[in-house]
Amino acid sequence: MLRIHSYAGELRERNERGTPGNLVEQDPGPIVRLQLAEKILDVCRANSLWPMTFGLACCAIEMMCMGMARFDIARYGSEVFRPSPRQSDLMIVAGTVNKKMAPAVMTLYEQMPSPKYVIAMGNCAISGGPFAVKENYNVIEGIDKLIPVDVYVPGCPPRPEGLIEGILKLQEKITGVRHPFPQRKVSDAPN
Repeated sequence: MLRIHSYAGELRERNERGTPGNLVEQDPGPIVRLQLAEKILDVCRANSLWPMTFGLACCAIEMMCMGMARFDIARYGSEVFRPSPRQSDLMIVAGTVNKKMAPAVMTLYEQMPSPKYVIAMGNCAISGGPFAVKENYNVIEGIDKLIPVDVYVPGCPPRPEGLIEGILKLQEKITGVRHPFPQRKVSDAPN
């Protein structure tokens, strides 16, 4: 008993002097730090997006170009377009959404597993496009009135490069860092 008491007194003296050895009152912090694991998971999520196609108009044609050899969306981690919301974490809404289609959009969004992301592709998905006039009662003026949108890709229709930039912006939003891709010099371009 005396020995334990003297050891406690010794620790108290060390604390007062500021010397290391405080085993009783120092808080070592958490045993497992989850911040690093979350950052690693964010990088993995950003570089392996599983997009779900929701093409409703001419923007869908430009979205189809992304899978071809010239643009090759697989370089950016979005290789296979999924037809099922349960297998995807990215919804690309491309085209005009009307009031009859709105419940289907919301249902598909709710069926996606978390975390889930949305890209509004084209002016029709962003603001209703040329169909959003006062006389047209049936067009939803922007998909963001139904579901939260992470990235907007404007254009009528936007070029495939615009969608690539949108995917890179989404990856930047997920990880907080813009991943640089090597730029080709003009002399390296194919003839």
